[in-house]
Order: sequence, then C-alpha cells, then structure tokens
Amino acid sequence: MAEEKSDIQEMSFETALKELEEITKKLEAGDSSLEDSIGLYERGAKLKAHCDEKLKSAQMRVDQIVETQNGVTIEPFDTNK
Repeated sequence: MAEEKSDIQEMSFETALKELEEITKKLEAGDSSLEDSIGLYERGAKLKAHCDEKLKSAQMRVDQIVETQNGVTIEPFDTNK
C-alpha cells in the first residue's frame, strides 16, 4: 500500500490523469467484479487527489507571475491571500 502511494506521488500530472481516465472507463463499463471495482475506485480517488495537488501547485506558481510597467516579474507566493 505504501508502495502504491509513493508510485502515485512520483507520477506527473499527465500520467496520473491518463490512468484516472482509464479507471473511469473500466468502472463505467461495469465489467469488473465488486472487489476489483472497489480497488479501482480507491486508486482513482488517490489519483484524483494527486492531480488536485499538482493543479494547486501549478496555480500557486502562476499566481506568482505579476505584470508590471517594466514587464513581467515573479513575486514570492503569499500564503496570506
């Protein structure tokens, strides 16, 4: 289980999203057993959380870019916003 979590933590956003889409297709097809479906759902939930975290991190990086009269600068991320 810990290996599975670290496996997901190592994934890029794109890789995790692709696997999440594949899991969704499998679950929608309804061909899996109940136990397999539960396992797929659990992994999908972990992948979704990982993707959410990657998006949040990217948004924080984008939020740091500020346009000024002299061009674009990068400011430290303010956690108080």
